[in-house]
Amino acid sequence: MTTTEQNASGDGGSERDVEEPIEGLVGFTVVLRSAGLAVTTDRVAAFLTALDELDVTSRMQTYWAGRLTLCSDPDDLPRYDRAFEDWFTPPRGGGRTTVVDERKPPPPRLAALTPSERDPGDEGDDEGDTPQVHARASGNEVLRNRDLAELTPAEREHLRRLLALLRPQLPTRRSRRLRPARHGAPDPGRTLRSALRNQGELRSLRRRDRSRRPRKLVLLVDVSGSMEPYADALLRFAHVVVRRSPNAVEAFTLGTRLTRITRELRMRDADRAIAAAGRAIPDWSGGTRLGEVMRAFVDRWGQRGAARRAVVVVFSDGWERGETDLLGAQMSRLHRLAHRMVWVNPHAGKDGYAPVQGGIVAALPYLDDLLAGHSLATLEQLLGVIRNA
Repeated sequence: MTTTEQNASGDGGSERDVEEPIEGLVGFTVVLRSAGLAVTTDRVAAFLTALDELDVTSRMQTYWAGRLTLCSDPDDLPRYDRAFEDWFTPPRGGGRTTVVDERKPPPPRLAALTPSERDPGDEGDDEGDTPQVHARASGNEVLRNRDLAELTPAEREHLRRLLALLRPQLPTRRSRRLRPARHGAPDPGRTLRSALRNQGELRSLRRRDRSRRPRKLVLLVDVSGSMEPYADALLRFAHVVVRRSPNAVEAFTLGTRLTRITRELRMRDADRAIAAAGRAIPDWSGGTRLGEVMRAFVDRWGQRGAARRAVVVVFSDGWERGETDLLGAQMSRLHRLAHRMVWVNPHAGKDGYAPVQGGIVAALPYLDDLLAGHSLATLEQLLGVIRNA
């Protein structure tokens, strides 16, 4: 199998046709691997499959096929561009010279779990006797455990892509509607109709059971000034959950007032949804009056059905400028309405944390779970708690 490659010159005016075997494209992936890209066999297969569907003689289509299948990190793009130019741009003297980047690939952008240098205090190891092996975690694994407030802009962009990959599962509850089932109480009507279709002969006993439907979920996200480093990631997490089951999830923001953002978070595109929610929130990065806002939620939404037999999740650090007694009274009302109460505090996962904030102390007696929410890993644990509620 051969492919014809047309390479444009620097000014885009001249073209040349060179018959090249498929090994030449595989050789390009070897160059990328030498340049430090994590090019696996699966990515090579995806690259060749993409070229089979595209016009392999087009330089632009070949470029984008490789960029979308062989690059797995934003740091790979500059190295990919250099390798593509070196491989697919012919030299002036004719023939092609393969340029391989012999330099060591740059260190990973995310910190490694173990240091790459020996501890100067280590003794007893003979030089050259035992090879030194360092275990490093992948970038995704390290990012999953990083504090959301300490991420760089590039890491935040990577985190947004990881959040979009989450597949939350809502808890279910038994409804009053009955449906055909293999196990359960006998269904006289279906059994009789089945017998009539068989000339009155009863061949099987039909059964029925209650159907299951998603349990309602309410997300209350604190967007006050103390929660600003976590607000964007938490809202994107809420967007993923709302998009998963738009009819069973309600989302609100807490601050100096209560704002319902369910409609905005139902948008398909995450960036547009977050931008629309930001325009709808009038008290972004303001103060915190959890007691008054909770009372507004229970009066306007909770008692009218939004929180009845629902899983209520509050994302807040617990700083309260108002009266903590009011917050405690409203959490008591909400606890009687809801099926399960979960409080997610980004500071709960840090060393030395103690629930001494006024809001946490007032709400703690009415909580079923107090979880950390400072990283992607803790948010994944929250999804497990919600699923098993």
